[in-house]
Amino acid sequence: MATIWRLPSVRAEYGKSRTSIYEDINRGLMTKPVRLGARAVGWPAEEVKKITAARVAGKDDAEIRVLVNKLEDARKEVTA
Repeated sequence: MATIWRLPSVRAEYGKSRTSIYEDINRGLMTKPVRLGARAVGWPAEEVKKITAARVAGKDDAEIRVLVNKLEDARKEVTA
């Protein structure tokens, strides 16, 4: 079972503000959140950890975008 993190946990792991997280989503540097309810979203914890690990490993923005695309494509495979 996948763990879903709400924004405070994502901020703590990712090290950025809410605004910066959403800017990264728009730039393709962070996965889009998963809708949990009418007014609630979250992110799969493993996705956040993988993106953070890639940053720590020194991956550039282009490499991070490829990772984000792979992670979002994997979501579609699970739900299809």
